[in-house]
Amino acid sequence: MPDRVQSHLALLGHRAQDRVTGLTGVVTSVSFDLYGCIQCILHPGLDKEGKPRDQVWFDINRLEVGVAPPVMPQPDFVVGPIAEGKHGAAEKPPQMRSA
Repeated sequence: MPDRVQSHLALLGHRAQDRVTGLTGVVTSVSFDLYGCIQCILHPGLDKEGKPRDQVWFDINRLEVGVAPPVMPQPDFVVGPIAEGKHGAAEKPPQMRSA
């Protein structure tokens, strides 16, 4: 996998902030579209009632990415069952599990 693509995928799980709106959240997906856009979706967490807030897509060049480690291990898209399309979603992080 090219280094540039790998560097974009490495954003998964990191906290980031949109420079324009100030929205902060965790990068949960990276998209490479047919028109050349590379975008990330930010998950801002839960509201006061414990319900997930809306996730929003942003162009990658609008994001300031934090230096802290990712909130959970990143999937391996190069080798193994995920790369082969034989594995579904990873286990939910503890804060997203229902009681």
